[in-house]
Amino acid sequence: MKSTINGGGATDTRPAVGGGREAGPRTASEAARRRKQLTAVTRPWLLLAPALVVLAALLLWPLVQVGKLSLQDYEVKFGGGVGTWTGFDHYKDLLSSPLLWKTVLPNTVFFAVACVGLTVVLGTLVALLLNRLGTVWRFICSTAIMAAWAMPAVTGTYVWIWLFQPEDGMFSKIAGGLGLIDPETTNWFTERLPFYAIATLNVVHHGFPFVAITVFAGLLTIPKELYEAGMLDGASAWQRFWNITVPTIKPVFLVVTILSTIWDFKVFTQIYIMPGGSGSNEDVYNLGVFSYNQAFAQNDYGTGSAAAILLTVLLLAITVVYIRTLFKQGEEDL
Repeated sequence: MKSTINGGGATDTRPAVGGGREAGPRTASEAARRRKQLTAVTRPWLLLAPALVVLAALLLWPLVQVGKLSLQDYEVKFGGGVGTWTGFDHYKDLLSSPLLWKTVLPNTVFFAVACVGLTVVLGTLVALLLNRLGTVWRFICSTAIMAAWAMPAVTGTYVWIWLFQPEDGMFSKIAGGLGLIDPETTNWFTERLPFYAIATLNVVHHGFPFVAITVFAGLLTIPKELYEAGMLDGASAWQRFWNITVPTIKPVFLVVTILSTIWDFKVFTQIYIMPGGSGSNEDVYNLGVFSYNQAFAQNDYGTGSAAAILLTVLLLAITVVYIRTLFKQGEEDL
């Protein structure tokens, strides 16, 4: 307050101009609030920084190097290598290749779609079975299917090769005994369709346990009262599944579909080590095997790297679509 004696002897108690004692605390509180906001924004990134650095070193830097190779003619020499910049020539050659459009991309896309669809469907059916079993049988079945998931891809692939081995493979003998094929002349691995049918069985067998366990975990979060209400309303099992189960754990289905899509689009081991898949039969190439053979079998590192970048871009596009769908679903639930 400002107190002065005016000419009439009265005391002037009007507030002092400028409010110095009020401005100070207000400025200090605003500065503290800004520091708090800055801390809230930067602290998560500081905590994530070590992991992001490791990911950048393990993933981002190799991806940059692959992109660099795709723009060069790289020649390996003793003690190192020499690269000559060619721009986008390798991408032009790759995208104009009939082998890419007639064989490699169709094999990659149709094989991945079939594997993802069958994996999700079979995994969901097994999850529904686990949800209905008792504790003992649930433990036994869960252990059995997890053994399939724990099996290395190389080991599992050789098991399927043994099952379909020409002449003395189990399926060859069964089909021969039924008169469907001639075991002595039939080779399941030379034709495109039976080759990828076996590969699909292999990938689905190896991948469905993950979907089953994940979906089963989601089923445990659904209140039983919802199913009881559906049964009272006369809903069938299919109607309860489609109108209660699917909407409730839709984010779980989206997550397992995203992961299965990423894994199945970049399948390499199961194709490469099957008879004829390592390069002798171009009809069974997918993008992963094509990229590997171009780079290491034909020493065309530029085209091989361009194919790897094409596969990465394809996977990123699919992942972005799925993630946007997942976020949109989350906003609708809110």
